[in-house]
Amino acid sequence: MTEIYNFCAGPAMLPKPVMQRAQAEFLNWNNTGCSVMELSHRGAEFMQLASGAEADLRELLSIPDNYKVLFCHGGGRGQFSAVALNFLGAGKTADYVVTGSWSKSAVSEAKKFGDIRVIDAVTEHEGNKKVVPSEQWNINKDAAYVHYCPNETVDGIEIFDIPETGDIPLVADMSSTILSRPIDISKFGLIYAGAQKNIGPSGLTIVIVRGDLIGKQQIATPVILDYKVTADNSSMFNTPPTYAWYLASLVFQWLKQLGGVEAMAKINQEKAQCLYNYVDDSDFYYNKIAVENRSTMNVPFYLSNEALNSEFLAQAKTAGLLALKGHRMVGGMRASIYNAMPIDGVNALVNFMKKFAREHS
Repeated sequence: MTEIYNFCAGPAMLPKPVMQRAQAEFLNWNNTGCSVMELSHRGAEFMQLASGAEADLRELLSIPDNYKVLFCHGGGRGQFSAVALNFLGAGKTADYVVTGSWSKSAVSEAKKFGDIRVIDAVTEHEGNKKVVPSEQWNINKDAAYVHYCPNETVDGIEIFDIPETGDIPLVADMSSTILSRPIDISKFGLIYAGAQKNIGPSGLTIVIVRGDLIGKQQIATPVILDYKVTADNSSMFNTPPTYAWYLASLVFQWLKQLGGVEAMAKINQEKAQCLYNYVDDSDFYYNKIAVENRSTMNVPFYLSNEALNSEFLAQAKTAGLLALKGHRMVGGMRASIYNAMPIDGVNALVNFMKKFAREHS
């Protein structure tokens, strides 16, 4: 059988060892005689799993003790609402830096709950999109917080430096960044991340929030989006997505066995460089993002002859290379190469691209 490599932007592929372990434990987890998804989230067995998962994540990201780690519902879109409801008090305004599709969506939701100031931070240089340096963002010194998205999965744009916001809490949508490279958590007021890219399956969202920032929620905040309630109840105010939490815990263990986030970052850089180098050396394919802002996780590329797009995708699928079609808003192709994508998968894609180019040039 042809080896299958799934380049989907999310839900994304999971590490094969994690899937194999989950399969082996599916009917009898931890010698309980039950699947982990059948056990009470308040039972001793699952509580131990939950605390272990948090400890592993804290170790992987070097999360300071004064930060809460919350395991939530609702994905990144749920946090678009939660952030504003918890941080944007009466009479306050917040700055939202827009660099692509997801940060635009965050603005649309946050505007329902308060005054939002938009900073358009993408410009074009020699036909390529690039991000305006953060020191030129002209942040409002009275902002309740500054929100940005370090990696735009649709657009293939990444910001690698951490913006300096002084005493203003910095909020980041790290759905496609978290665990891909080291992050200085202490620079942020809050980080949130949907699980379905580098953490685990969809249905779970991680929130890492500085403790002194919670407890200031708007009165109308739904209890399920209230960070204080979630923190006070150890993320178990209601029934959490227990199976997704379990799979995330296995991913954390897998990352630790690989050598942690630092080791993963080196692998990710190698994968991305391999693909970008070939695209840059080719006359058949091209990329539209300035080199300094090219995403490590999501690599968009285009065929010089777009009439060949359908044929490219059909042949790629036959070759076991799945989900390469670019987002409908930007077109072209997109290879999402999150942590679980092995270097062999990227090599297989590049070899296919070379073959396709030879046959259609």
